Amino acid sequence: MASQASNLWVLLGLGIAGILLAAKKLKKTIREDFGAFIDKLLLLPPPPPAPPKAPHPLTGLSFAISDLFDVTGYVSGFGHPDWVRTHEPASSTSPVVSTLVDGGATCVGKTVVDELAFSISGETKHYESPTNPAAHDRIPGGSCSGAAVAVATNAVDFALGFDTVGGVRVPAGYCGVLGFKSSHGAISNTGIIPVSPSLDSVGWFARDPNTLRRVGRVLLHLPVATQRNPRQIILADDYFQLLKIPVDRITQVVIKSAEKLFGRQLLKHQNLENYFESKLPSLKEFARTKAITSTKVPTSRLLANVMQLLQRHEFLQTHGDWINTVKPAIDPLISSQLSENLELTNEEIENLNAIRNQTRAAINSLLKDDGILVIPTMPTLPPKLGSKEIVSEDYQNRASSLLSIASISGCCQVTVPLGHHEKCPVSVSFIARHGGDRFLLDTVQTMYASLQENSSVIAGPKSSKKTISPEESAEIAKEKGNQAFKEKQWQKAIGLYSEAIKLNDSNGTYYNNRAAAYLEIGSFLQAEEDCTRAITLDKKNVKAYLRRGTAREMLGAYKEAMDDFRHALVLEPNNKRASLSAERLRKLFQ
Repeated sequence: MASQASNLWVLLGLGIAGILLAAKKLKKTIREDFGAFIDKLLLLPPPPPAPPKAPHPLTGLSFAISDLFDVTGYVSGFGHPDWVRTHEPASSTSPVVSTLVDGGATCVGKTVVDELAFSISGETKHYESPTNPAAHDRIPGGSCSGAAVAVATNAVDFALGFDTVGGVRVPAGYCGVLGFKSSHGAISNTGIIPVSPSLDSVGWFARDPNTLRRVGRVLLHLPVATQRNPRQIILADDYFQLLKIPVDRITQVVIKSAEKLFGRQLLKHQNLENYFESKLPSLKEFARTKAITSTKVPTSRLLANVMQLLQRHEFLQTHGDWINTVKPAIDPLISSQLSENLELTNEEIENLNAIRNQTRAAINSLLKDDGILVIPTMPTLPPKLGSKEIVSEDYQNRASSLLSIASISGCCQVTVPLGHHEKCPVSVSFIARHGGDRFLLDTVQTMYASLQENSSVIAGPKSSKKTISPEESAEIAKEKGNQAFKEKQWQKAIGLYSEAIKLNDSNGTYYNNRAAAYLEIGSFLQAEEDCTRAITLDKKNVKAYLRRGTAREMLGAYKEAMDDFRHALVLEPNNKRASLSAERLRKLFQ
């Protein structure tokens, strides 16, 4: 950290000038990473297994962790310097972090979280607030603001976050990246600072659905299985009325994508107000005990009240002694919320647990094993920095109503970016039943490209008077993919080549280029498939034979690999790579 660096300079006798120089360099580094990181570190994965064994599933990926996850030798900061001051470095690393490192990923740092991970704004007075890379004058969203920013700026391939009342979902939506909140209890919270244990869930951010799913498979310990498509996609019509941007900007993107991929018959509309009213009898008891007598208070608002009450009550149950002993300087808004009388009777606690169980049962019954619930992620565009909107009652009520469904039910939810509106990121959220994490990850993988395509069409139908043909669009996507490949942004390159293939699936170059990117991340089966398709389209594609040979060699299919290298030599006799590869494999068979 900066203080340690300063002490080191003093010990080395470089004096005040050295200290100032070190501070200046640190400040510049923070600016360059948009203030995402609070600590840089390096946790390296184990060596890759020797062929023909498959590489680690996350080989080649880098990640960051929110400053709530323990790493041996580091104090998990919890967004507050007084917490750092009063706690010892961790004696072990969180199993979640270890699982990712053992899976082949490299951890490069810890990222900023809101003060005590309590709010959803992303602004913090104790550290430099991360800058929203998608809209510099807007808040990044919290609590895991730094993790979202690190992913959005390409500093890492993915990042770990912690979602209690939106800590992953909100910054993902505001920074324009994917954010996944896992089902409550699906991933161990060991080695993570708790906020509200009955609401806390591990989550993660990524820029593309393939990375999002790869990380999910490792964290959730998911075996390989056949991908399932949804059989019903349910739009919560009343919840979309909470939006303060045009409803069609979100709903039409989802509707058009679902119709194209699955057919119109899958789409359904639901009024959740009426549904919850019939399914959550304990919510009426909650309204009665809290003297909420107005018949106009919707169930969405009541669920939001339950979520906020649970968050505050459990936070104080967990950290109240520390607050009373240390007396840390806490943001006035958070302090006012925590100072409310939150003593609950056993009967009230039982009723809150009943509401959680009934909400989960209601969502599971509505969605079953093959349904997706569609709601807005947040009601507005990211509020401007320093504005009063974030603390207004209207904003808090609308946001909490949207966030409470997954928080209270414990169901999994994913934030999916849908481009921009008025130069700010917009998103939609999909919810699956509790325990339906694999199904939700698969659904995002299936729908993502179509959602982005329709988002572009709906966001700017008048953006250009010139009609661009699919072939021209495919070439543009390919060139962008080539640039991403040069910058070693393999996942981004794969996404762009996939876009080109979707626009024009008869061009072997697109498959061949995507195969090259797949090879870089160790996805040898996908690389082999793409090369085979490229060769089908162009039987003289030397690079496709070479890349397929490489993929097959890594998969242990040495004879088939040698055949590919020899075929490349027939097409191009002076190709040194083909000659050396064929000779190397020939010796294996001697």
